[in-house]
Amino acid sequence: MLPSLAAIAVARSRLATVALRTPLVRLGLPGVTAEIWLKLENLQPIGSFKIRGAANAMARLDAATLARGVLTASAGNMAQGVAWCARERGVTCTVVAPDTAPAAKLTAIERLGARVIREPFERWWRTFQDRAYPGVEGTFVHAFDDLDVMAGNGTIGLEILEDLPDADAVVIPWGGGGLASGIGAAIRAVSPGCRLWAAECASGAPLASALAAGEVRNVDYRPSFVDGIGSRAVFPQMLERAQMLLDGSLVSSVEEIAEAVRVLAAHNRVIAEGAGAAALAAALAGKAGGGKVVCVVSGGNIDGDRLAGILAGRGAA
Repeated sequence: MLPSLAAIAVARSRLATVALRTPLVRLGLPGVTAEIWLKLENLQPIGSFKIRGAANAMARLDAATLARGVLTASAGNMAQGVAWCARERGVTCTVVAPDTAPAAKLTAIERLGARVIREPFERWWRTFQDRAYPGVEGTFVHAFDDLDVMAGNGTIGLEILEDLPDADAVVIPWGGGGLASGIGAAIRAVSPGCRLWAAECASGAPLASALAAGEVRNVDYRPSFVDGIGSRAVFPQMLERAQMLLDGSLVSSVEEIAEAVRVLAAHNRVIAEGAGAAALAAALAGKAGGGKVVCVVSGGNIDGDRLAGILAGRGAA
């Protein structure tokens, strides 16, 4: 099941006072075959698109439910979205984060008033499946497998097509699939001929493997600076959504994504985290095809030291 166009439109009205309508700007890089455009979700109040889905999902909760608090599992950006909304509503927020999450994201979560519980990757990933964590009360706000979250994310798709109605392709970072499912649902409803691609990192690209096999497959996952996307497997229901919506998954190396971070900083003065540069990495390599290609820059929350090293060309390992 996917969010309807009507549900995405309602989400848009809910988000009017919460999320920014982010700009769509042309990539300032000469010599690129495709006409590349950047949807700058790194400019959201929390530095990530996640505020859209979190705010829409929490707007659906009544006061009594909210009073018991909220819980989420996140590598950082969804946690910030839920924590931001929880602070605005005066309720408690608990975040289960992987022990590989970058310090910049964990600090931002705590600054927003949330409690952070750090767990090894496998235990963290199980929280997504269980939709709960032992000893913690509150409503679980899922980072991707939730129709309200997807509807909030789908508002990005509406904005893209309003600003660039003749877009030929949109490339969307794939973490759990909630962003691609939301944007994909909106674009398929309004512009069905537009190509839709997921962007993954070779350090953990389960969607590409699953699409090729026609079923969920486990893959090797190696933590890298591209922490906002990548895992060992795709949820079966998210694979079904991807099969309905997407033309495929485009996989880039860690170093290709680091180069995209450098391109964004040098040519558009845009700070992107690894996941936020994954779509551009694929487009720069020509994997998304020609024409007008929109790359969703999903977030800009990257540790300063790591960013400095990447910009200085010291590698991204």
